[in-house]
Amino acid sequence: MTKSLYIAEKPSVAQEFAKALKENMGRRDGYVESENFVVTWCVGHLVTMSYPEKYDMKFKRWSLETLPFLPEKFKYEVIPAVQKQFTIVSGLLNREDIDTIYVCTDSGREGEYIYRLVEMMAGVKGKKRKRVWIDSQTEEEILRGIREAKDLSEYDHLSDSAYLRAKEDYLMGINFSRVLSLKYGNAVSSYLGTKYQAISVGRVMTCVLGMVVRREREIREFVKTPFYRVLANMELSGRPFDGEWRAVEGSRYFQSPLLYKENGFKEEKDAKHLIEELSKNQPLEGVLEKIEKKKENKNAPLLYNLAELQNDCARLFKISPDQTLQAVQEMYEKKLVTYPRTDARVLSSAVAKEISKNLNGLMQYPQAVPYLQDIQGSGSYKNIAKTRYTNDKQITDHYAIIPTGQGLQNLKNLSELSNKIYEVIVRRFLSIFYPPAVYQKVALTIQKDGERFFSNFKVLLEEGYLKVMHYSFSRKKEEIQEEGRNSDKGEETSCDVRFLEAISELKKGSVLPIGRFVIKEGETSPPKRYTSGSMILAMENAGQLIEDEELRAQIKGSGIGTSATRAEILKKLFSIKYLALNKKTQVITPTLLGEMIFEVVNASIRSLLNPELTASWEKGLTYVAEGSISSEEYMGKLENFVTRHTHNVIGLRNQTILRSCFDAAAANYKKPAAKSKKM
Repeated sequence: MTKSLYIAEKPSVAQEFAKALKENMGRRDGYVESENFVVTWCVGHLVTMSYPEKYDMKFKRWSLETLPFLPEKFKYEVIPAVQKQFTIVSGLLNREDIDTIYVCTDSGREGEYIYRLVEMMAGVKGKKRKRVWIDSQTEEEILRGIREAKDLSEYDHLSDSAYLRAKEDYLMGINFSRVLSLKYGNAVSSYLGTKYQAISVGRVMTCVLGMVVRREREIREFVKTPFYRVLANMELSGRPFDGEWRAVEGSRYFQSPLLYKENGFKEEKDAKHLIEELSKNQPLEGVLEKIEKKKENKNAPLLYNLAELQNDCARLFKISPDQTLQAVQEMYEKKLVTYPRTDARVLSSAVAKEISKNLNGLMQYPQAVPYLQDIQGSGSYKNIAKTRYTNDKQITDHYAIIPTGQGLQNLKNLSELSNKIYEVIVRRFLSIFYPPAVYQKVALTIQKDGERFFSNFKVLLEEGYLKVMHYSFSRKKEEIQEEGRNSDKGEETSCDVRFLEAISELKKGSVLPIGRFVIKEGETSPPKRYTSGSMILAMENAGQLIEDEELRAQIKGSGIGTSATRAEILKKLFSIKYLALNKKTQVITPTLLGEMIFEVVNASIRSLLNPELTASWEKGLTYVAEGSISSEEYMGKLENFVTRHTHNVIGLRNQTILRSCFDAAAANYKKPAAKSKKM
């Protein structure tokens, strides 16, 4: 009698598959087995790429003579710490009574890679292999995934891209880290007064380092520019309001060099002069030249992908992207939410058709009940497939992160923080079934002696989806303010309905008394430092930083790193002390060492610092996964890139000129290390 083998990425996931199969499973060492099925698991990666010395011991010693290191055939080995589980899995894969293998590792590039390495090392032959691709750990989804499992060969292109991603990181990491360490390691360690300094670089992490260092230097070099705005203090129905002067067409200052933009002066004396001119004709009053009324609808934002969720959690809870990923991964394994490592922010049409199941399940979540009653009453869920929240074209591997409506009994076993994150996901999900928030806006243009003053007002008429967005947990004042800034841009003044009605009754030509003119001083602001959350978003949207329009269009949607790897990359940069993280604020800054490494790379392999390069490589991997280009073509370009830049660095003689760059960076740190006399 033959059996089917199911192999998951983790023991906890294997357990859910075993439950879903509904057979009496006997526990064995490293697997469970029933009459028809065997279920086993990896423990993450079981196999890894071998270090260079496994090819030849001469590569153990770092030397310029052995670079570039480009093996014709890559070697792999079992990770010693998990040798026992590999032996178990390998034995099961090759067991004679196993005729079909169901690959149930995580549904993505990394999950594919984990299994393919195991299969390769185990030497599996002559078995049927099926790929289970699922979006959640619910029993229903697991059974669907098994039922609809495709032949593993249909994922060969994805497997190719996974192997290439690993080879890319391996070759760039080994060759560039070794050549830069050999050329510049002594210069760095000598300057810092430390032991020998290895220089760690990578395709993605060096680019991230470059983004942070450049931002920090923009902030340092920023010179605040004061500007002076002129306001007219007015009053209506006993309520004061301001009109802001702007130098629009018809103004005596239209396109004047004295201006800072169109609504302020560079120097205070010019603002005072304007006020003097406007104050000559008494009484002070303005004429309503134009009144514009409009309603504005603001829709609920798109659903969460991992990057957006990491950004919001960094802002709301001051936690790192890695902490967010760990929390949402645990929720996924406990059936609470769908697959977390996704870049999509929409639903698939198939999921949209069945969305009532998710909503019905959430009836067991007390905080959702009032909103679910609204949603069921309106029937809005029936049309969700026709909205902007459903779009198959915007989905690659997985749809957005949403609650499954299942596993709610597991919430009591999660931390308080995880419960809050779950609430954030649920509220974002429920909001898409609500109508838009409706604002009434009124814009006034008031004329005084040929100059124009502008006032903009708004009032919330219909709460719409905002009704859902009141978190049960306490929020700090500044967080609420920040959210307000992000959501409502512009100089509109919020007001109550009564005052808006008074404004709306004004007619063109109405005369409005002006109490006085005042000067409001402001100043330009430097760019903001990245937080751990905004850095994740910046990595996801790195293509937008590319100036070349054609290249930017080419890699649209390709950031640097992937949703699965970005948090880990940041974590590594903190651990090797190239970047520093303020855990209270989640603000990221470079260290002196990080800035010195930046200078080293900038003087040797500058392209590693640029998003263009990293995003282009990432796009190339996407093309491989799609079958647009071959593995051989990609590998050829990779080896050429590594060879060319390695040889170029070997030929450089620029160590001594870095001293001035190090000095410039060190001047910004309180405790610069003792410097040696020679470099």
